[in-house]
Amino acid sequence: MGFEVLLKGQNMARLIEGLGVALRISAISVSVSIFLGIVLGVVMTSKNPVVRFVSAVYLEIVRIMPQMVLLFLVFFGATKALGLRIEAEFASILVFSFWGTAEMADLVRGAVKSIPVIQYESSEALGLSRLQTYVYVILPQVVRRLIPLSINLITRMIKTTSLVMMIGIVEVLKVGQQIIEANRKSSPNAAFAVFATIFVLYFFACWPFSCLSKYLEKKWEN
Repeated sequence: MGFEVLLKGQNMARLIEGLGVALRISAISVSVSIFLGIVLGVVMTSKNPVVRFVSAVYLEIVRIMPQMVLLFLVFFGATKALGLRIEAEFASILVFSFWGTAEMADLVRGAVKSIPVIQYESSEALGLSRLQTYVYVILPQVVRRLIPLSINLITRMIKTTSLVMMIGIVEVLKVGQQIIEANRKSSPNAAFAVFATIFVLYFFACWPFSCLSKYLEKKWEN
């Protein structure tokens, strides 16, 4: 079934190394997205019409535009239109951070909106400022509600990083294609074995996050 191709040379090690590239891009993008998303999500709860309009446009762009188009737009479009020299991995981090920040901000906005008004009123009665109310009362509750949702965002981002092969990054899918092409004649069934292995690698990369999300949801329901 073509699994013998994985035992040739460094093929298996190359696949794992390629997965490491995808996980590195995901880790950096998720870190940026969570930080900026929390800040932007709080800002989006503002009653300022300009802030609400700009944030709404940003969210709609992210929801409508496919990530692959954004990758091409940043990596190929910006390079030619603006004369910039952007590394493929940096372009990927920009795109996934742009996407992840919007997703995270929308989650934060929804979580903040779900906090009962009495929480704000009680904080004000205790003499807390608006900033203190957010730091000591609102955000701790928001974070607790957000952790399971943000973990789901992490798994989605790990899977979506497979698109970076389209701009030349040698991640796990690109490595898999290279292995298949190099062994097309000697192992015609290599495609099944390689992609099945990639499926298993992605599964074990995402599964712990999925289990953690379910555990936290059950724990905090009680």
